[in-house]
Amino acid sequence: MDKEGSFKLRYNIIMLLVYIVGAILLVQLFRLQIIKGEEYRKQSDTRLSRETTLIAARGNICDRTGKKIVNNQMQFNVELYRTKVDSETLNNAILDMVNVLEKNGDKIVDHLPIKVDPFEFTEDEDFQKNWKKSNKIDENANAEECFNILKKKFEINKENTADARKIMAIRYEISSNGYSSTRAVRVAKKISRESMLEISERGSNFPGINISTSSSVNYPLGTTASHILGTVGPITEDELKGKESTYDINDIIGKTGVEYVFEQYLKGENGTKQIDMAVDRNYYR
Repeated sequence: MDKEGSFKLRYNIIMLLVYIVGAILLVQLFRLQIIKGEEYRKQSDTRLSRETTLIAARGNICDRTGKKIVNNQMQFNVELYRTKVDSETLNNAILDMVNVLEKNGDKIVDHLPIKVDPFEFTEDEDFQKNWKKSNKIDENANAEECFNILKKKFEINKENTADARKIMAIRYEISSNGYSSTRAVRVAKKISRESMLEISERGSNFPGINISTSSSVNYPLGTTASHILGTVGPITEDELKGKESTYDINDIIGKTGVEYVFEQYLKGENGTKQIDMAVDRNYYR
């Protein structure tokens, strides 16, 4: 076979392979968009992926024998993500969650400045005035009237005022801090293992509710050498300036003593975790 014939043969083989690969891709595209298109569209409407930050635990401080004199304890928190459920479903899930927490001696984050049975404000008049203004409530409204306004706003249909307030406290926290399908609002922290297990096991009853973990600094020796070991606390805006690539506004940093001096060694490096989440509950992969 001459060179021209050999070249044509190789060319034809290559073109044949290109046609075959192209045909395979077209078949797959047809399958994805036409045959399976409706199924995948439904999945995309009910599932999404997000990344959540895994907060690193601070390092331990040990004495010269290796005994830990400052360590970290794991704690469980409850977070709430926005889902596509209606207000009634959300409110029922919130009440169920709060009852589980209270049953095990845990508390929710509660900044609602109204008590019930009897109705009264928990803050002074200056706070009440500013609070009513920020929530677009008449400044002359009493505690019960404010409660009923919020009850209507959050579409709470519970007749029992104690139950209605439990729901309202969480809805108020959501309204104050905002949340989305990818950014949660923390509604309880340092909950018991019993609450964590029950909420996790009954996940389908708690749409958008997620258990997260974090660590807290623990001092086994109590106040012994506390002036040397130092303290930790939330980072301030002034301390955050120039360190945005390493810290964020929610971080805990060393304030005094060893905790402060060795901050760069004691601070861990945060990680990330990808979560596949359905609109009616969370699933972990």
